[in-house]
Amino acid sequence: MTTLTINRKSVEVQAEPDTPLLWVLRGELQMTGTKFGCGMALCGACTVHVDGQPTRSCVTPISAVGSREVTTIEGLSGPQVAVLKAAWVDVDVVQCGYCQSGQLMAAAALLRQTPKPTDADIDTAMAGNICRCGTYPRIRAAIHQAAGMPSA
Repeated sequence: MTTLTINRKSVEVQAEPDTPLLWVLRGELQMTGTKFGCGMALCGACTVHVDGQPTRSCVTPISAVGSREVTTIEGLSGPQVAVLKAAWVDVDVVQCGYCQSGQLMAAAALLRQTPKPTDADIDTAMAGNICRCGTYPRIRAAIHQAAGMPSA
């Protein structure tokens, strides 16, 4: 048994130390908001926060998590997150929706670290989060809106 802290709760999981965090979240804990995309940390669909840092859960073994705090899309909360989610809806970011949990996790981390991001800050923070529907301009606009800035 391995004990993890997920969304501020201690949970015990029955998994080998090299099991990817994504498989534990989705398979054992039934937390399906975090998506499987490429399995190689290239697309961002599996992004969670580990101690507040965006982390690709598809390539992160649970042994690397240890006692650190994992936050999934299900546990992402707070005033800034509420504003971000509202901006996502207002700007109509979502099309198919598959990448959105990873996009929101990356955007939330960006706004926590850089409350008034520039376009370059957004591009850097969101790089590697693939949206097959191509909603990148709306993602940028929603991040600017959540930051209280006019979109470029």
